[in-house]
Amino acid sequence: MASTPVGGTPDQGNAERDYGAEYSDESFWEKLAVSAIKAGKEIVEKALVLYYCLQDDDTPAWARGTIMGALGYLILPTDAVPDILPGAGYADDLAVIAVAFALVLAHIKREHKRAAKEKTKEWFGDDVSAD
Repeated sequence: MASTPVGGTPDQGNAERDYGAEYSDESFWEKLAVSAIKAGKEIVEKALVLYYCLQDDDTPAWARGTIMGALGYLILPTDAVPDILPGAGYADDLAVIAVAFALVLAHIKREHKRAAKEKTKEWFGDDVSAD
């Protein structure tokens, strides 16, 4: 039996799920706090770049929607490949984050990358990517 999420429409499965509706600042930070080490530096840093781009008033609405969908997908533990699966759980999340990153690349600023790098360095130490 399909569940009925807030908003009143039955869940049609992951293929039609509105992951952007799952996004919130609070749930993003909670997910990263709990899963950063398991997810790995690459996904965390790219997710943070997207987060800071989302917070920028210069980012257009279509790019914000793309980012919110990708971050919403990352937040949910019950996506296409459950995050609890060892070794594979974050592979789909990385793919979604990478595609969103590529789509909004023109709107990612150095300041977004710098803020993400600083936060990643704070969590993982000095061994972070240099973009």
